Amino acid sequence: MFDKILSIAFTLFLLMDSIGNIPIYLAVLKNCPPSQHKKIILRELLIALAVILGFAFVGNYILNILYVKQYTVMLSGGIILFIIALRMIFPPADEKGYFSKDKDPLIVPLAVPLVAGPAVLASVMLYTYESLETIVIIGGILLAWIVTALILVSAASLKKLLKERGILTLEKLMGLLLTLMAVQMFMQGITAYHKSLL
Repeated sequence: MFDKILSIAFTLFLLMDSIGNIPIYLAVLKNCPPSQHKKIILRELLIALAVILGFAFVGNYILNILYVKQYTVMLSGGIILFIIALRMIFPPADEKGYFSKDKDPLIVPLAVPLVAGPAVLASVMLYTYESLETIVIIGGILLAWIVTALILVSAASLKKLLKERGILTLEKLMGLLLTLMAVQMFMQGITAYHKSLL
């Protein structure tokens, strides 16, 4: 059971992209008093956690209502993860222009979509559809969130330590790992679809 928790946590941690979000978090918060940064980051992280847990509890019901099959979720999840991974490895030049310049950003973009993004939510729904034990899913979510929170709360210090090049290198490495996991999920979806035809 603990191995499965670690597997879920590792996947979600990569998808939350805490390392890659450090420069964005600092850019969004540049107009806020430095003394408020940790408070705002923690607030947004708690909101993101609430959103992710919400999808963990209702995701299965949504899929059942929509009559979505498991292989469909796995195939689409693999595609989404692959796209996210490519954006981590080859980030668009104007990506930062998307984010808000508000002095005190609420929910968007720090909580959603930076932490509780579509890939994270789709993955959580996939885990619930696989009928995994609730404690395993919640454990994986909490573990990934705790590590992400520790990194983002320490964003300013980590940026000074790693520099821009170090952060970029780590994000590309995480993108590479996520690419492998995306292809694996896609292949599992194809296998499940083939079995459903037999």
